[in-house]
Amino acid sequence: MLRISFFSLLLLLSLPSFSQTRITWDRLSDVTFTDRYSKELDAYYYFPNFGPSVLALNNKEVIIKGYLLEIDAGNDIYVLSANPFAACFFCGGAGPESIIELKVSKDHSRFKMDEVLTFRGKLKLNAVDLYQCNYILENARVYQ
Repeated sequence: MLRISFFSLLLLLSLPSFSQTRITWDRLSDVTFTDRYSKELDAYYYFPNFGPSVLALNNKEVIIKGYLLEIDAGNDIYVLSANPFAACFFCGGAGPESIIELKVSKDHSRFKMDEVLTFRGKLKLNAVDLYQCNYILENARVYQ
């Protein structure tokens, strides 16, 4: 009996390490932006100041639903957006907090523009690389 109880306790303690957090676009809006000048680009850009609820998600496994946008399908560059393409950040309908760059495997299924999908992956916060989004979902895969 002691052996079964010990095994059950170990199983319960290990479950959080396999859990994912389902997040919403509202939660990702816990960020403010300030204009910063980049000598490299000779332009101003939005520098993110992530709020506490977003900082708590850094390097965590998350699940989020949104609209898939093909940026360069030939090079596997996709983003997930809170809005369809016609109203996304790039078209003036929202801010940088409304998109997540997807790092997908080379063997992913085909995606369609504006397809509503749920993705799972490790969320990385980016405040330094101007050539990537502020939110990056590494090892992104479609979640059923």
